[in-house]
Amino acid sequence: MTDPETTTALDGCSVVTMDAQRREHSTGHVVITGNRITQVGAGRAPEGLPDARYVDASGCLATPGLINTHHHLYQWVTRGMAADDTLFGWLTTLYPVWAGIDADIVETAATGSLTWLARTGCTTTTDHHYVFPQTGGDVFAAEVEAAARVGLRFHPCRGSMDLGRSRGGLPPDNIVEDRDAVLTATQAAIDRHHDPAPDSMLRVAVAPCSPFSVTGDLLVEAAELARHNGVLMHTHLAETTDEDTFCREHFGCTPVEYVDRLGWLGDDVWLAHGIHLDDSAVRRLGDTRTGVAHCPTSNARLGAGICRSRDLRDAGARVGLGVDGAASNESNSLWEEIHHAVLFARARGGPGALSVRDALEMATIGGAEVLGRQGEIGSLEPGKLADVALWRLDGLGHVDIVDPVAALALGAQPPLELLLVNGRAVVERNRVTTVDEAEVARRVATASTKLLSRAGVNR
Repeated sequence: MTDPETTTALDGCSVVTMDAQRREHSTGHVVITGNRITQVGAGRAPEGLPDARYVDASGCLATPGLINTHHHLYQWVTRGMAADDTLFGWLTTLYPVWAGIDADIVETAATGSLTWLARTGCTTTTDHHYVFPQTGGDVFAAEVEAAARVGLRFHPCRGSMDLGRSRGGLPPDNIVEDRDAVLTATQAAIDRHHDPAPDSMLRVAVAPCSPFSVTGDLLVEAAELARHNGVLMHTHLAETTDEDTFCREHFGCTPVEYVDRLGWLGDDVWLAHGIHLDDSAVRRLGDTRTGVAHCPTSNARLGAGICRSRDLRDAGARVGLGVDGAASNESNSLWEEIHHAVLFARARGGPGALSVRDALEMATIGGAEVLGRQGEIGSLEPGKLADVALWRLDGLGHVDIVDPVAALALGAQPPLELLLVNGRAVVERNRVTTVDEAEVARRVATASTKLLSRAGVNR
């Protein structure tokens, strides 16, 4: 817990606030008391703050903590498999392996993934968990426990699949659930875990997996359940051309048209990927203020394509960045999504397609908007929650890059001098402080070997 009386002053750093005016300070300060930011401004921090810890932040850049809008934490223990496959081939290979997960494996995988996310500047992360083996125990609670241990702000999404292979879907029948069981379990997850308070560390969303693994009936009833409970809705959409073909063959329309007629667009919905969108789909997402989690690294790893992030932003859609699962993005780095968002947008649309500040915006206040928390996190402003990343830029890799935001977005990943989540130090001098990284690594290796052995896969 954060001591409400503790004050920390980050003194002498460059500051990118991401406030409404997008103010920046070449030399500035950020003051945190308890779990709230109390001062942000130019120049050195005020002297004589009572009982304050002054952090010499010269040579550093302070940004809002990064916000990860799409992930699959359990995949951390199945990295490196189907390394050269497309999405559907990759899923076909991995579904039988994931069928063997249990609560212990998920807790270990989530701890490993969350720990590494923290090392890459992430202070808030979502997770889309949709594999629930009947004998696996409470895997959803396991990842909630892991997030609390590591100390990240957490938005787990209770996912689901009810369209197995025997009914025309992609997943094998032994890992799909009955629709009534899904709805009962989803309501139970909300009742047990969701915290709507303004300073919440834990909020739950409703998240049927995808058009090719979920029936239309489940999508409709899940939306009704989510809106009845006042929680957000999340699903995969328009990730591959295979998905587009599937929707046209089975539903006679595009993926966006399909979810639109089922009530799955709006400012309480965000979609993962959103790559294969025509102009009318981009306009519809913008008109409805639907959110999109842009996952450039995973999309490139699977050869899925490049999201039209510039067009979506210009149309009015809320766009954040996502790491996606570690089995399709082995680096598991939210910083890398900033880097790749810039490069891939420019590879597609030219040097003006996305600025370095656009990419940082998507990773911070953009992600907060996707999660409906722009009033609490995503920028450095007095009154907001103290989720802050302090990046060291005075080493050899960055010291001569004249623009600190360009140094962050275009250079190598900088060391993290400090990462505060809700005012609590989770990373100091590029090491996670809340867990023993070496012990987590040992546990991950054991869990991975155990899971792969269950599936008959040799390491």
